[in-house]
Amino acid sequence: MIDFTWYNPTRIIFGRQTHLRVGEETAVYSKKALLHYGGKSIKASGTYEEIVKSLTDSGISFVELGGVRPNPRLSLVRQGIDLCRREGVDFILAAGGGSVIDSAKAIAAGVPYKGDVWDFYTTDRKPETVLPIGVVLTIPAAGSESSDGSVITREEGPDKRSFISSLLYPRFAILNPELCYTLPKDQIGAGGADILAHVMERYFSPNEETDLSDRLCEAAMRSLIHNLPRVLENPKDYDAWAEVMWTGNVAHNGLLGKGRMEDWASHGIEHELSAVYDIAHGAGLAIVFPAWMKYVGKSHPGKMVRFAFQVFGISPEDKTEEEVIRLGICCLENFFKSLGLSVTLKDAGIGREAFDVMAQKAVMNGELGSFRPLDETDVKAIYELAE
Repeated sequence: MIDFTWYNPTRIIFGRQTHLRVGEETAVYSKKALLHYGGKSIKASGTYEEIVKSLTDSGISFVELGGVRPNPRLSLVRQGIDLCRREGVDFILAAGGGSVIDSAKAIAAGVPYKGDVWDFYTTDRKPETVLPIGVVLTIPAAGSESSDGSVITREEGPDKRSFISSLLYPRFAILNPELCYTLPKDQIGAGGADILAHVMERYFSPNEETDLSDRLCEAAMRSLIHNLPRVLENPKDYDAWAEVMWTGNVAHNGLLGKGRMEDWASHGIEHELSAVYDIAHGAGLAIVFPAWMKYVGKSHPGKMVRFAFQVFGISPEDKTEEEVIRLGICCLENFFKSLGLSVTLKDAGIGREAFDVMAQKAVMNGELGSFRPLDETDVKAIYELAE
């Protein structure tokens, strides 16, 4: 186990009807907030009205900015920054999933900054201060509700970039599994793939002697694989949704990666894919991750065999390492398919015309990953394996 420091200050408020407390939680930090959200679903479900009532009852005035899309756009972030400055907003409340939260973090960082917020995503500049952020989570997926990162897409290019700062941790995150009942199946599937990928990016590490975090990762993956089919079968299964929502948080709050090197090559490869083709991030990961495993599996076959055995129950008896690894990847692909996701670029309607450009941009800041470091040639080969 390698040395580490772990810090996560986000206060998690978990359970039934907890979103009705958002006004009193916000009042600790502000009397005027930006309510930031996505499309029509938050209004169709009634969640928007309940949040508004809670804010109003707590004496919170607010302005609002909707319209966040998957792969959140820099142009909307800039609108939010201008709106907050003009209206004297001093708190950002994100009601939605990872895209909304990432956009809210970008706005929070951009309001007090004298330059262009995109600087944080493309240079080594870090914010000195940000507006405080609160979250009402409606889609378990990205784990951004208690992470220190934000991912934004600039339409010109297009370019999808991230930045990390401990200032980006939300002050509180409200997780009510009841808010997931009306999610469409495509969002459930993509969200599940995103959660699983967050665990796998940490699990596939070159470090050995990481027994506790290995077992924690395996438990999280098995729990997700068990409970996602339950919510697809019964969208109002509170207990199953509670497991999925909590797993999504634990997958990305930093705990599972402590004491080990993390990889994140698949995320880097997928970011270029979703930047160009605007595929949902989780849906892109369902295509990229199996291809990455096929490409790097021989680098650390022991971990690949352990994954197949501990997560999917593939017994290594009477099988070669190669057979176990292949069966484990096959099980992963079949699981993604059961969620309604494509596992090849062809099935997603994506061709090879941008492979060279995507591979170049993926490694523009250096090699990707730690499990097996990847250069431009490697990344292109993974895109080809994903065809």
